[in-house]
Amino acid sequence: MEKTIEIKNLNKTFKNGRGIIDINLDINRGEIFGFLGPNGAGKTTTMKIMTGLSRPDSGDVKLLSYSILDQYEKAMESTTCIIETAESYSYLTAYENLKQFSRFYKDVDDIRIEEVLDLVGMLKYKNEKTRKFSLGMKQRVGIAASILSKPKIVILDEPLNGLDVEGMIDVRNIIKDLAEKEKTTFFISSHLIHDVELTCNRIGVLYNGTMLNVDTTENILNNYASLENYFVSEVERYGRI
Repeated sequence: MEKTIEIKNLNKTFKNGRGIIDINLDINRGEIFGFLGPNGAGKTTTMKIMTGLSRPDSGDVKLLSYSILDQYEKAMESTTCIIETAESYSYLTAYENLKQFSRFYKDVDDIRIEEVLDLVGMLKYKNEKTRKFSLGMKQRVGIAASILSKPKIVILDEPLNGLDVEGMIDVRNIIKDLAEKEKTTFFISSHLIHDVELTCNRIGVLYNGTMLNVDTTENILNNYASLENYFVSEVERYGRI
């Protein structure tokens, strides 16, 4: 298996004492990895370090075998991310926003822009300004932007935030399709247990900044009635240690 993401001994502590403690993780090409944990568990902190938006106190992250500390540009060359909320220029249309983003990449033409807008179900709104969009529509445009350059790694922080049921199903299908057909690796954080269960093929439980366990969804569901049962039992076990 080809490793696309390697997280080694990652630590970061904030003044309030919160943070992440000694996180280790390997993720292979084409995997959809779910980072599951309650709000405040350290998911966004980890993702900010993974994308160079924050520096760790110690440890390292390698994306496609390039260190984000020493070879940042190389590491991020084939990586895209949405951390927290999908932002857009509200005075531009959906199409113009993607046109703007396409300037960062070599091979993105107008055909590709239309293609990704179609994929996320936003082609019919391409000439509308994004300020009129609902949260879910903005999220779809953000996801379109994140797959514009056919990246090898996509890091998404709470990607199903604000989406209605139809939107969730669409985005879930897009992620599964890209992982299968293009072998894109997805690293997704969420506190929505049901969505992680339906989207991801491997899951890591993060609690109080500590990685409790990593397992395949298949294994978990073979041993527990649901991902929720597994999560509760992991947290209870952690509480007893």
